[in-house]
Amino acid sequence: MSRSSWCSLLIPLALVVGVLSSTAWAGEKQPSSTALKPNVVFLFADDLSYEALAYAGNGQVKTPNLDRLAKQGTSFSHAYNMGSFSPAVCIASRSMLVTGRSVWKAQTLHAAGGKEPKNVVLWPRQMHGAGYQTFITGKWHVPWNPMLAFDVTAHVRGGMPKDVPSFYDRPHSDKPDTFDPANPGNGGYWQGGKHWSEVTADDAVEFFSASRDKSRPCFMYVAFNAPHDPRQAPQTYLDRYPTETIEVPKDFQPLYPERASIGADEKLRDEKLAPFPRTEFAVRTHRREYYALITHLDDQIGRILDAIEQTKSDRPTMVMFTADHGLACGHHGLMGKQNMYDHSIRVPLIIAGENIPQGKTIDVPVYLQDVMPTALELAGVAPGPEVHFHSLLPIVRGEQKVSNYPAIYSSYLNLQRCVVKDGFKLVVYPALPAAKLFDLQHDPLELSDLSADPNHATRKEQLFDALVAEAESISDPLDLAAARKKLFPQ
Repeated sequence: MSRSSWCSLLIPLALVVGVLSSTAWAGEKQPSSTALKPNVVFLFADDLSYEALAYAGNGQVKTPNLDRLAKQGTSFSHAYNMGSFSPAVCIASRSMLVTGRSVWKAQTLHAAGGKEPKNVVLWPRQMHGAGYQTFITGKWHVPWNPMLAFDVTAHVRGGMPKDVPSFYDRPHSDKPDTFDPANPGNGGYWQGGKHWSEVTADDAVEFFSASRDKSRPCFMYVAFNAPHDPRQAPQTYLDRYPTETIEVPKDFQPLYPERASIGADEKLRDEKLAPFPRTEFAVRTHRREYYALITHLDDQIGRILDAIEQTKSDRPTMVMFTADHGLACGHHGLMGKQNMYDHSIRVPLIIAGENIPQGKTIDVPVYLQDVMPTALELAGVAPGPEVHFHSLLPIVRGEQKVSNYPAIYSSYLNLQRCVVKDGFKLVVYPALPAAKLFDLQHDPLELSDLSADPNHATRKEQLFDALVAEAESISDPLDLAAARKKLFPQ
């Protein structure tokens, strides 16, 4: 995975407090009245699939703090990432999140680079314009300068901890494992002397509890690198997950048949983590380390939630939690997130705080990037017409019962497309071309491809039309006409 230029930025909190107090970007509104505005704490995970949490039904992983947050708020069970223009899916997801643009328009902004995007006010700057003191700690992974985007910056990280060869092509059942996920000597998450997740939580707790300007609301962008690989956690967390007890996914297969045509073969960094062909032993090992790092992450989130609850404040605090995308980690013969299966494009999404229904789950399809206009609504800011995504608050409050989107679209480079509509998913591999059709209601693990079933021929074509409509609406550069001719010969 590529790393942004901010990978080595380890910025002491006190050095940059108030650095932006007198600056404003073009088109940015000046601070407005903050009397009744809530604090907004955005908690962001990396590589966290919707299905890797206890509250979502995973009986193996332990996530008591996120379970607590879900009970205290409203969770969305069908939150999606719109896709990626980069093998580093994180980059595209985060570029969409902070600009509000759909995936291909975000690509244009990302490709232009610069210290700040031209003619775009990033999410944190819009919050600043609404009177918020803005703060970041953790992963940024977009090209724009975080010190220009936020009032206060702490430990800003790049795409992932530094990796070494021993992280890859492991484990093999017939030879010793070269990687010890609990050894700080391997660097990675322990680079700098303390696990990055703990540092991120330290920064967030200190800012909310002590150093923030309590005369105005705060917007906190708390972005963990975990549970992205290298999946390193203290030994006490690994001990909770003996390898032999870890369940192998029901959709396990040694090799994904179309892997080369979809860009998810032996050449892709993420897929190199485990040996080819996949083995049940390797998948158990990787999922054990995934769960351990998730539980460690959950404990750090618990520290932040405790600090929020224990800190006296005259204004309410809203907490939003999601992830930039999911992860296969052994599903369908895949290890990465560069695919169109739900385990890789669906993420957890929770909103908790004043006047948010507690213990409620909503299955309306949304995008994870909807949290951006949701925060803007909380801040009293109307998103501009160029923002593709929508506030979740009308759905949370029960004022809206249907999705803001005719269908859910996702993509990966020019190699994969999918559309989700009315409980079905159509996946298209344009380079072959080939298609897969899944009945998500009756086959949530996406085990049975219905694309060749004549009983679903009409639905398959209707879904392809829906895919084309969504692609055109967001300026997808891929011409799907050639694939249509081969998939639906007259």
